[in-house]
Amino acid sequence: MIQPANPDQTRLFEESSKKAEHKNTSDRVKKTRIQDFGIQAPSGSAKNFVLDTNVLLHDPGCLNRFAENHICVPVDVLAELDKFKSEQSERGANARQVHRRLTEIFAGGDAVTRGVETEGGGTIRLVIYDPAFCEQNSQELGQFLRVFPDRERVDHRILAATVLLMEHNTAPVILVTKDLNMQLKARAVGIRCEDYLNDKVDPMEISTYDMRSVEVDPMELQRFASSGELELKHPRRKEIALNQYVLLAAGEKQTMPARLDANGTFVRLQIPEVLRIPDGHHLKPLNLGQKCLIDALLNPDISLVTCYGQAGTGKTLVAVAAGLHSMFNRRFNGLTISRPVVSMGDQLGFLPGSLDEKMKPWLQPIYDALDLLMQPSSAQGPKRKKQKKDALPENGSKPYDELIERGVIEIEALCYIRGRSIPNRFFVLDEAQQLTPQEAKTVVTRMSRGSKLVLVGDPEQIDNPYVDSRSNGLVFTRNRLKGQPFTAHVTLSRGERSPLAEAGAQLM
Repeated sequence: MIQPANPDQTRLFEESSKKAEHKNTSDRVKKTRIQDFGIQAPSGSAKNFVLDTNVLLHDPGCLNRFAENHICVPVDVLAELDKFKSEQSERGANARQVHRRLTEIFAGGDAVTRGVETEGGGTIRLVIYDPAFCEQNSQELGQFLRVFPDRERVDHRILAATVLLMEHNTAPVILVTKDLNMQLKARAVGIRCEDYLNDKVDPMEISTYDMRSVEVDPMELQRFASSGELELKHPRRKEIALNQYVLLAAGEKQTMPARLDANGTFVRLQIPEVLRIPDGHHLKPLNLGQKCLIDALLNPDISLVTCYGQAGTGKTLVAVAAGLHSMFNRRFNGLTISRPVVSMGDQLGFLPGSLDEKMKPWLQPIYDALDLLMQPSSAQGPKRKKQKKDALPENGSKPYDELIERGVIEIEALCYIRGRSIPNRFFVLDEAQQLTPQEAKTVVTRMSRGSKLVLVGDPEQIDNPYVDSRSNGLVFTRNRLKGQPFTAHVTLSRGERSPLAEAGAQLM
C-alpha cells in the first residue's frame, strides 16, 4: 500500500516548481527585452561601434565606413539630432541627411533593433536604454550610475547604453566620439573609446612647414639652372607629389626652388618680378615661400591651391594680389573672396543693418587687403600738402567700390554658396581651416570650368568647435586631392607682417 505524500513536502515542491517556472519566464522576457532593445549584437564575430551625435553631424556618410563591423546608434542620439534638423546651416543639413539615410536603412521597420546589413558586410541597429528595465538587471549599470548619477543627461544615457552593450556582448564595444570630455568620462568607467579618424590626416602632414630638399649633384643643378628642367629617376623623387615645391640642393649653399610638374619633371618657378595692380600698389614676393605661392597662383594648369601659413606670413595678401593681377590681365572674369563666419571668443550679438553691413566686420580683413593693394600711393598716409579734389575718390569711396558694384569683385558670405555654379572666377577662401570637411567639399564642387580656387589658412588657429588641426576642411582638401595634376600646395613659414607678429606666432 502506497503512503500518501507529506502535505508540507508537496507544498514546498509546488512552490519550487512555480519559482523555477517564474525564473524561466523572467529569463525569457529578459532575453527578449535585450534583443528588442538592440543590446545583443546579431553576431559575436565583429566589433560593436557606438556612434555619438557629433560623429553623425560631422560626417553623415560615416554609416558606410565601418566595414564588416556592427554600428550601434542609441535612440538618445536621434533625440539629440532633432535639436539640429531645423537649423539652416551645414550642421542642420547634416542632421537631416542622417535622418533620411537611417529612414532608408530601416525602411522595412521590423529589424531596427535586431540589425540591418550594411554595404560593407556589417550591420546597423538602434539601441534603447530603458532605465526602468535596464537598471534592475545590470550590476555594471548600477556601478556606472553611482559614478554618474544624472540619468537625464544625454551623454550619460549614451554611456549607459554602451555599458549594457559591453555586458551582453563578448566582442569589443567601442564608443566613437569627437567630444573630448565624453572620451574622458568613458575612460573613467572603463569604456573603450576612439575619435572618428576617417577624415583625419596624418600628423606628419601638419607637423612642419619646412620645404623638402632633394639632393642633386652640382652638374645637375647647373643643367637645371640653364634649361629650367631636370628629370630625376623615380627613387630619387619618391614620396614627392605632383606640383609639390622642393628645394634642389647641391650642398648647403647651392640651392634652387623647383616644382614637380605633371610629367614628372622638376621645372623652374615662373613668376613675374612683381604683381602689378593698376593704379595701386605692386606686390613683390619677400621670401621663397611667397615665390612658390605666386607660381602656383599664376599657373593656368593649376585650378586648386591650398596654403598653410602662420599669422603674418602674407598668405591672404598674396592670394588677393594674385587674384587682382590675374583679373586685370583678363585671365578671369572676376575675383571672389570669402571666409567662414566663425568668431574667436565671445560674440557681440546680432549686428544691425543690411546683409553687407552685417558681414562687414567678418570680412574686414579682406577689405584691409584690398585697401592696401588698390589704394593709390598719393592717398596713403598723412600729407602736409592739400590734395587736389580730383586726386581722391568722390564721397570718400574706395577704389574697389565700383568694381564691387559691377560684380567684378565679390566679397560674400560663405553660407550662401550652396547651389551656386561659379565659372571663370578667381576664388579666394580665407581662414579655410574653420571649415568642416563637408563644407570644404561643398565649396570645391561649386567651381565650374575656368575657375581657380585658393584655400588659405592656419591649421593651428581654429575656433570652430567641430574640427581640429587634423580634421578641418583645409587639411582634408589638401589630403584627399594631393597628387592630382590640377592641384598644388604651398606652406609659408616666414612671417613678414612685423618682427613682433612673427615672434608672437613662433613663441606664444
